[in-house]
Amino acid sequence: MSKKYAIGVDYGTESGRAVLVDLSDGTEVADHVTPYPHNVIDEKLPISGIKLEYDWALQHPQDYLEVLTRSVPAVVQASGVDPADIIGLGIDFTACTMLPVDAQGQPLCFNPELTNNPHSWVKLWKHHAAQDEANLINEIAERRGEDFLPRYGGKISSEWMIAKVWQILNEAPDIYEQTDRFLEATDWVVSQMTGTAEIVRNSCTAGYKAIWHKKKGYPSDEFFKALDPRLENVTQTKLRGEVVALGTKAGELTESMAALMGLQPGIAIAVGNVDAHAAVPGVGVVTPGKLVMAMGTSICHMLLGTEEREVEGMCGVVEDGIIPGYLGYEAGQSAVGDIFAWYVEQGVPAYVQAAAEQEGTNVHEWLERHASAYKPGETGLLALDWWNGNRSVLVDTELNGLILGYSLLTKPEEVYRSLLEATAYGTRKIVDAFHNNGVEVQELYACGGLPQKNRLLMQIYADVTNREIKVADSKQTPALGAAMFGAVAAGAAKGGYDNIVDAAQKMARVRKDTFKPIPENVAVYERLYQEYSKLHDYFGRGENDVMKRLRAIREEARH
Repeated sequence: MSKKYAIGVDYGTESGRAVLVDLSDGTEVADHVTPYPHNVIDEKLPISGIKLEYDWALQHPQDYLEVLTRSVPAVVQASGVDPADIIGLGIDFTACTMLPVDAQGQPLCFNPELTNNPHSWVKLWKHHAAQDEANLINEIAERRGEDFLPRYGGKISSEWMIAKVWQILNEAPDIYEQTDRFLEATDWVVSQMTGTAEIVRNSCTAGYKAIWHKKKGYPSDEFFKALDPRLENVTQTKLRGEVVALGTKAGELTESMAALMGLQPGIAIAVGNVDAHAAVPGVGVVTPGKLVMAMGTSICHMLLGTEEREVEGMCGVVEDGIIPGYLGYEAGQSAVGDIFAWYVEQGVPAYVQAAAEQEGTNVHEWLERHASAYKPGETGLLALDWWNGNRSVLVDTELNGLILGYSLLTKPEEVYRSLLEATAYGTRKIVDAFHNNGVEVQELYACGGLPQKNRLLMQIYADVTNREIKVADSKQTPALGAAMFGAVAAGAAKGGYDNIVDAAQKMARVRKDTFKPIPENVAVYERLYQEYSKLHDYFGRGENDVMKRLRAIREEARH
């Protein structure tokens, strides 16, 4: 029998990539990246140039289809694999990335009459302009004693589905009225491949981002009515659609899409998934006690459990949310790689740029090498990692970054090191929150761009958390995981797998060398972490709301 393959498509914030994977051992045969032609739309709309308000982040849904029609044919061609041997395809996506569609399943922004309204476009995960709605959701849920609130660490985020839907209703009721359904982008893209007759929703985004529960469904109509009488029936109307477990076959590739993608019609298409969650089986984690960090511009922390526990600031606990048969816990940090990139682009003196160029290296690598010469604590600096707010454990997008301990002798590499350390302390907060609430964390797994590139960062994380860290062998772990779910959707009879555990055992790989904590570093970082915790609580738990007052003054000054 000839070898069988699956394709995983990973939709990130700025680009999408397709990876063709050998199902016998997980070898990545070919990959291809398509940068989104419209990238992140956060200043003005395409064509009309209509200006967007602060905290908006939109995307163009056509860009997602372009990934399918450019990157998928490219990997098939580069690999030389016979399309007849490609049996399944799975995708993963940033979330909550949502869009309104009409009764034909077409995005409202494709309608020339609606394209000038920003609310007709895709709202990217990092669209934060629904904070007012999120605050009210939390206030009303708490007042009513809604039992879903503790499952999300006590707070629903402005990044998630219900807050974004409500913002559309408040600011563009005509768009709300013309919307047949609000969909996660991952479910919409799947529907474009399988045909839109029966659009299915995946249990991962429904559970983590839309307050859906496997046994209880969505919150009650009474709750939605308490938010806004116009929302009373939103779950039966605008959020309708069957919610199915990961690895389920959503349908088969249509003839028209197969022609555009260079594949054979009829291959199995898995239901959509979230990028970070797809990475969990991609590193071979299918049992509890192992925290997986998907590390990139931000970090998503995922963990499996066998019973439902309440953990402060977690982004959700969802049955079948990551691996069917387990409760999947999620937490996160909303800026990590983004902070390092900000510093390199905005904060580094010209002489560093010149020195890096002279040495034939980039600024990140130059800073990492020079920062590695310092011992823990030697910089005298301490930072809070809130450049894009705090996701876990405080769930507050209105917090900001802080660096303490500057002097006239402070060097750029010292600042850089303090930023690396700050993000490690943020992860330690999350590890402690889980571990101390009965969801054990024995070891850490890391995947994504950062662990592959930055050894200093990974050693700091091992020292700060006092845990060994294993690193994914794949450079495209979410895409590998998505391909695994594509193989599960196809099933063993077609040459795939009948469940994700079997797929992970054969296809997942981690590197042989790991990062182990160094005892003398652990001792110093323990002291620094205690200081971080004091600052974290002082600025983050209401004792000093100076960050919020500064934001308010800034908003006044801008208007």
